[in-house]
Amino acid sequence: MEPGEYRIEQDRVDSIVDQIKRRIQKTRFDLAKAHEETENVQQNYRANTSVNYFEVDDRIETSAELQQQRGLVNRDIENESIIKRQLNTLKDLANSPYFGRIDIVDEDETTPEELYIGTASFVDDDQNFLIYDWRAPIASIYYNGTLGKVKYTTPVGELSAELLKKRQFQIQNGEIDNMFDTNETVGDEMLQHALGEQNNETMQNIVATIQSEQNDIIRDTKSDLLVVQGVAGSGKTSAILQRIAFLLYHSRSSLEADQIVLLSPNKLFSHYISDVLPSLGERNMRQVTLAEFFAHRFEGLNVQTIFDRYEHQQKMDTQQIKLREYKGSAEFMHQLADYITDIDANDIQFSTIYFRGKPFFTADDIKHVYEQYPKRMHTAQRILKTKNTLIKTLKRRINTSIHDQWVNEELENLSDERIRTMMKGKQLREFQSQDDERDFLAAKIVKKEYRIIYDAIYNNNFFDPYIQYDHFLNQLPLPSDIDESIWKQSVNDFKDELEKHQLSLDNAAPLLYLRDLITGEGRNRAIQYLFVDEMQDYSIAQLIYLKLIFPNAKFNLIGDSEQALFKAVEKPTELLNKLNNAFGTKKSRLIKLNRSYRSTYQITTFAKSLLPDGNDIEAFNRQGPLPKMIIRYDLNDAFDSLKKTLEDQLSDNGTVAVLTKNIAEAKEIYHQINRQFETTLLGDADRTLPKGVVVLPIYLAKGLEFDSVIGWNVSADNYNSPDLIGTLYTIATRAMHSLVLISVGPVSPLITKANIPSDSFKIDHQLSNHNEV
Repeated sequence: MEPGEYRIEQDRVDSIVDQIKRRIQKTRFDLAKAHEETENVQQNYRANTSVNYFEVDDRIETSAELQQQRGLVNRDIENESIIKRQLNTLKDLANSPYFGRIDIVDEDETTPEELYIGTASFVDDDQNFLIYDWRAPIASIYYNGTLGKVKYTTPVGELSAELLKKRQFQIQNGEIDNMFDTNETVGDEMLQHALGEQNNETMQNIVATIQSEQNDIIRDTKSDLLVVQGVAGSGKTSAILQRIAFLLYHSRSSLEADQIVLLSPNKLFSHYISDVLPSLGERNMRQVTLAEFFAHRFEGLNVQTIFDRYEHQQKMDTQQIKLREYKGSAEFMHQLADYITDIDANDIQFSTIYFRGKPFFTADDIKHVYEQYPKRMHTAQRILKTKNTLIKTLKRRINTSIHDQWVNEELENLSDERIRTMMKGKQLREFQSQDDERDFLAAKIVKKEYRIIYDAIYNNNFFDPYIQYDHFLNQLPLPSDIDESIWKQSVNDFKDELEKHQLSLDNAAPLLYLRDLITGEGRNRAIQYLFVDEMQDYSIAQLIYLKLIFPNAKFNLIGDSEQALFKAVEKPTELLNKLNNAFGTKKSRLIKLNRSYRSTYQITTFAKSLLPDGNDIEAFNRQGPLPKMIIRYDLNDAFDSLKKTLEDQLSDNGTVAVLTKNIAEAKEIYHQINRQFETTLLGDADRTLPKGVVVLPIYLAKGLEFDSVIGWNVSADNYNSPDLIGTLYTIATRAMHSLVLISVGPVSPLITKANIPSDSFKIDHQLSNHNEV
């Protein structure tokens, strides 16, 4: 870099920030003016809505005026919101106006052009671009291009240019912290600092390939199924959030944030990433956990969460695990779909609809209606026809029910005030006789009372999906490796849980699949993109159901098969093949991210050595202390060592996480240390990550990172199955700077028999006074 370059760039930053601040002042004035206009229109609207009108003509005229004023209110509110977003964007730019620069010469041109890339565009008063939005077509050169000839796509077609320079900045509070020239775009903050301090050939070689895969993820617009398999700390979640921001910008005329859904692993993670999209200039997409998603679709039922299942899974035997895997398979869902296709009317579990304790539509009545429609129709089509017929019948029954005894009793008990309310908008002269007036009031009563029947029909309450699912389970031919007695017990458990208003997670997706296939409902065709984070925690059955209810969505599945908890690790290519077969995908893509940036070189080297194919993982060369293994043979000694370790770690780290195998261990640890240390026991309802000591089971730490991690009790007794390799790997890879593992008794063979270099960790091995070994 030429001498004086830093000063030149800082002078430009100063100039840009001054212009942004002047624009902020003007925007604040515009916002105050817009707010005043909104207040005036709202005040006028409130004044008009408080007037009572009795004559029909007045009401029609007033309604039109109010409709017009409501439109004015909505327009002004939207205008105020736009200006407020502009102001927030400008404030962000004033702090850090841009992060990149490219010098290019367009084809057939001779004069180089300097373009600066930031989180949002900024033009001066003469409409000259001083900052280009990172999602603009020209900005793709910054992410994709290497020095030399480059091409970039614009709305008018593909253009060519020569890239002369690529420069990257870190700017905070209007001051350049780091600045370096590079041939590749660097997305990792720690790596940016390293390059800013040591921008030499060695460091350039380190980042030679790090960004191409991330950029492929961000800018893919063609894949119907995009599977991102990234090792722990590879930046996959960051790339996915940038992808969402890019898609919203790229398809801004046809895609809204509300048309994107992200399934997050837990509420803590949801909060953890909630500020990312706004910082990239976009509104947040819809975020929901799997538990929240199922709770919404099973009103009145307590659906087992994925965390409850983790706890329960640790107590399951081999047969129970096989059964759970079968219910989560594509085979199981295909059998369910075939069952619905071939189902006979006699096997559909219709339910009687009651009114005031008596049958209104009996199950036989409903079955008779259903049988009227051709068998060649799909089950869902016949159910829809049945529903429409029932609604028409209900409407006819309103006219025949106005003289029923219960209606006469209701009429006799009407107060004068209630009659006036029911007659609102009606004049007595409109009735030719008292009987007409009586029938008018009777029809109002019947319509109101019959509303419960209408709702029952509309919500498909004339069909019982729970009994139907039980019927399916009882007639299903079992695979040869599933024990029949275990299967029957699971069917009985399903019915017992229902009586307690509970439902296991294994049955949730298949049950919803059955319900929605039979009724033809539950679809959300507005969603264009579905993102599933920690996809290795989802069964194929759950993903098949998600595909059913989001039929127009492009699927983006993000995860790390190595971080599978309490189950065997699955290779990414095998998973992609399963998904292609299950979805019938035409355009699918698998992108792997093998370089880890989160942890130090020492931690990553230790963690990847736990895995059979860990050599595929590339460790970023950021140095730190060796991971430490503490071995104690007495529980009290282990607790003492934990407390001493916490004291040491807190002196150098902001957040120290004690990660356990389950919630019981987490609670025990919390009670042991909370008097001595300011400690937070995190649960699945927590949304924030405090500083200091946090204690949580490993399944709640998915997607999170901590300055220091202490893995509790990695003993042979506690980690005694190959299915727990992914759990140990996940514990180790939550640590950014320091990792300590404590074993109560001999260390798990998953660690001692792993291919871990002997000089990759330190051992603190102390025999107990009580239990000499």
